[in-house]
Amino acid sequence: MSEEKLFHLMALLRVEGVGDIMAKKLLTHFGSAEAVLNAKTSQLAAIDGVGAVLLKNLKDKSIFEKATQELQFIQNNNIDVLYFLDEKYPDRLKHCIDGPVLLFSSGNINLKNRKIISIVGTRQITSYGMEFCRKLIEDLAPLDPIIVSGFAYGVDIVAHQLAMDHNLLTIGVVAHGLNQIYPKPHKKYVAKMEQNGGFMTEFWSTSNPDKENFVRRNRIVAGMTEATIVIESADRGGSLITANMANDYNRDVFAVPGRVTDKYSQGCNNLIKTQKANVLTSAADLIYILNWDIKNEAKPVQKQLFVTLDDDEQKVYDYLLKTGKELMDIIALHCDFPIYRLSGLLLNMELKGVIRPLPGKLFEAI
Repeated sequence: MSEEKLFHLMALLRVEGVGDIMAKKLLTHFGSAEAVLNAKTSQLAAIDGVGAVLLKNLKDKSIFEKATQELQFIQNNNIDVLYFLDEKYPDRLKHCIDGPVLLFSSGNINLKNRKIISIVGTRQITSYGMEFCRKLIEDLAPLDPIIVSGFAYGVDIVAHQLAMDHNLLTIGVVAHGLNQIYPKPHKKYVAKMEQNGGFMTEFWSTSNPDKENFVRRNRIVAGMTEATIVIESADRGGSLITANMANDYNRDVFAVPGRVTDKYSQGCNNLIKTQKANVLTSAADLIYILNWDIKNEAKPVQKQLFVTLDDDEQKVYDYLLKTGKELMDIIALHCDFPIYRLSGLLLNMELKGVIRPLPGKLFEAI
């Protein structure tokens, strides 16, 4: 995008009363931000939703000074700017009516043809939530997804850290400008995040992490991803807002069930109970529902020297070592597992690199 085009876009977005939906309407009608700002009052007044107050604001010359200042910040700090019609802009977010016209990013982000999921949850993550998140990302790692979250305390930062531990790209969508880090203790993660993904925001350098910004931020987390996973949540919280937004955008939502007496499982249990989320008990659930193809799309990985199998997985593995290639139905019969249970076990074992599928629903130990 040329500097001149960006300047006029930013000036348009500084007009009080011009949000993302109105900006897109004006851009569609006039063809460019410069044309909008140079349009006659009579032309602007003909647009549905443009009233007397907005007409006055569109002629406010102070927007150009604000745009100049922000453009200088962008240039001085090597910020990447993504326009909602650009190829590099998150593809799924393009289809959200209220998706940001501009996104600002830093780091090493490449979204092209990638699996992208968001992981959200309480800031008071428990040992249960932490262990589930660890196992989930470990099992998904061979599929090389991008992990998106909000860089906050709790589930967010745990998801980012685990993604980096497995060399996955991870993106922190923040509720403020890229001139600062919030929360401040997370500054120590910034350099590694930008090597393994980076940060995105719609907010200018003049924006602070105000409460209302976090709700706006959540729509980006929900909109840019294929699915949103809620690890833990109380009966109210920002992660539930993100889950509801994902539902509104027709995205898949997953929630980790927990004991009914656990405070930070109440939100997840309610999502499942009200059919706003799929039950997530393992990576296999997500892989099955999203129809991810393990055989064709997983990164080639070397079998680990020491693989931990649970008792049920060990039972299946021992059977396949003894019998060689075997049909799924025969495995289920001899190992005494229902097909739905065995399917999940086989997926987990394939992710761990201890078995492989063969044509005709055959499986063999590696």
